[in-house]
Amino acid sequence: MGIGSPTTGSPTTAAAPGAKRAAGAKSRAGGGSIADKFRRLGLLRAQDFVLHLPLRYEDETRVQPIRSLRPGLPGQVEGEVIRCDVTYRPRRQLVAILRDDSGELGLRWLTFYPSQLQQMQEGRRWRVRGEVRGGMFGIEMIHPRVTTAGAPLPASLTPVYPTTEGLAQASLRRAIAEALSSCPLDDTLPQSVVERLGLMPFAQAIQTLHGPTPDDDADALLEHTHPAWLRVKFDELLAQQLSLAAAREARRAKRAPALARREGAAGLCTRLLSVLGFELTAAQQRVVSEIGDDLTRTYPMHRLLQGDVGSGKTVVAAMAAMQAIDAGMQVAVMAPTEILAEQHFQKMRGWCDALGVELRWLTGSMPARARRDAVQAIASGQARLVVGTQALIQDSVRFRDLGLVVVDEQHRFGVAQRLDLTRKGEEEGASPGNSDFVPHQLTMSATPIPRTLAMTFFADLEVSSIDSMPPGRKPVTTKLVSSERRAEIVAHVIHAARAGTQTYWVCPLVEESETLDLQTAVDTHVTLAQSMPGLVVGLVHGRMPTAEKAAVMRAFRAGDIHVLVATTVIEVGVDVPNAALMVVEHAERFGLAQLHQLRGRVGRGQAQSVCVLMFLVPLSMLARERLRAMYETQDGFEIAQRDLDLRGPGELLGARQSGMALLKFADLAQDGTLVRAAREVAIDLRKDAPEIVERHLARWMRGREDFLRS
Repeated sequence: MGIGSPTTGSPTTAAAPGAKRAAGAKSRAGGGSIADKFRRLGLLRAQDFVLHLPLRYEDETRVQPIRSLRPGLPGQVEGEVIRCDVTYRPRRQLVAILRDDSGELGLRWLTFYPSQLQQMQEGRRWRVRGEVRGGMFGIEMIHPRVTTAGAPLPASLTPVYPTTEGLAQASLRRAIAEALSSCPLDDTLPQSVVERLGLMPFAQAIQTLHGPTPDDDADALLEHTHPAWLRVKFDELLAQQLSLAAAREARRAKRAPALARREGAAGLCTRLLSVLGFELTAAQQRVVSEIGDDLTRTYPMHRLLQGDVGSGKTVVAAMAAMQAIDAGMQVAVMAPTEILAEQHFQKMRGWCDALGVELRWLTGSMPARARRDAVQAIASGQARLVVGTQALIQDSVRFRDLGLVVVDEQHRFGVAQRLDLTRKGEEEGASPGNSDFVPHQLTMSATPIPRTLAMTFFADLEVSSIDSMPPGRKPVTTKLVSSERRAEIVAHVIHAARAGTQTYWVCPLVEESETLDLQTAVDTHVTLAQSMPGLVVGLVHGRMPTAEKAAVMRAFRAGDIHVLVATTVIEVGVDVPNAALMVVEHAERFGLAQLHQLRGRVGRGQAQSVCVLMFLVPLSMLARERLRAMYETQDGFEIAQRDLDLRGPGELLGARQSGMALLKFADLAQDGTLVRAAREVAIDLRKDAPEIVERHLARWMRGREDFLRS
């Protein structure tokens, strides 16, 4: 593809609109100056205001007859106030009736000022706008917006912007209009790209989105399928692809220790294979080889290991750890919860003891003396493999020669946490004159990444997939059961316990919520204990002291607890082969990925396992689709794709963005074609037009590239 020159100059970095007026001027409503509120929205430069695009649009270009209003839809009418009263039942409120030639409309204010009472005097004419509701005495509007009847109507649709407390739409619109008049809307894309892809020019797209005319397709604007939205989404995706490529290149410019694999019978990897007691699957062998090759390079590995629940990721990570330890380096394994971290520790302890590798455990809940001993062993280099939680990234923890970082369930950590662990290697492991040293990094996820997501948020990573299960694992039977059949389920659990099978009973909340009518874990524990005489019913949830949680889990693993009532604290990492029955209460309240993770806690032994998803009727359409997906497939990759289609990327990405929306406009479930086009253009621009790359990133990324490094 030929890369031409952009049309005009570079994006402005001018101060935010109204900055001089806002500086020092406090908002009368309180909560800081207007500038503070703009800052809260990330609006610092004029370009930020230009790219602060509407959430939706309101059509204020016409006045409707009252008789044409429909409940659930917004409307705008003009009429005369024929009655106004302050009523006291069921509470003090202001009620008025507005009439035009076609009918009457109720207006109601649940809180109001004396001026509003004066405003609504009989005989006065007003224009009102709001959402129409069906009331006891006909249609009405609650807290409508009131303006003067007969005032000029807008010529275009009215944009409604994302805002923050105390910042009115009118203030935002004025600031955005000022930015549009002062900020160059030059096109950062070469004209050849714009024409080849059939994109709308950038300036036209921005002007359309901020000020659409009545002739513009309102539905296309609202659904983000209008050509103006497609241009903005393409630019955003292109910026992300360019940033990820830059992050990958910057990482490869760093230096890392080359961790050669020690061959022969004396090598730790070979010895680990001999003590496992089972053979690795072909998929495991493939990814062990991929990771092993990466570790031998002199730039840092940044690889994502993904595999379904129970596919054997832990042993693959252990093989990578042994390669690093054989090469003389330390390894850190960080998990998001103590239950998951302890699961890794217990599994690896048996292997490390057999191999003579010093393994240490570090969490925030350890006794002070044990913690000091662990920190000292890590700093001295005595501890070669360290397993723990976020305690690993605390300032007091210093590694002597950290060569490999393994982060499990990476989507549960914030960007800053993952960067902090990597920087332990940069700061503590760097040799004199080698400040660019960084450890290799392996992140693991039991939530497979759909292809579209991998092409966007994870395009800077090498990805290894364990796409088959160990032999002998039987598929879990999934049953969908209404909560009205709860007694049948309880009877089945009792029967299973007497037959020697343990059960998980999962609840979504720990204590009663006023807004959600859900059976809580605490109440469920009491109820089940009463209805299951002779059985031991345990309870574990996230608010319990760590030591108490660990004791309960040890008792469950040992078979001393027949039924474990739990919240999603057992979602990942818990491996109890004898647990062959899973009951998920209020399954309609869980996300699809979460349900799949929970189901993966059973099916780890020889018995045929069952997962019962108990739901409350009626089901929403989204809940119905989630439960249908769980019933129809056990393929984690298929589950992940359906989750992306249903919910968007948030659940799969977790905290990768640390709250910073790197994709505000593109929809990965719908915009796969744009993603592929952006990838191709990014490759060409990086090769042939670095100056265009710099200008495009200046407009869209605003210094957020560091977050892609995690």
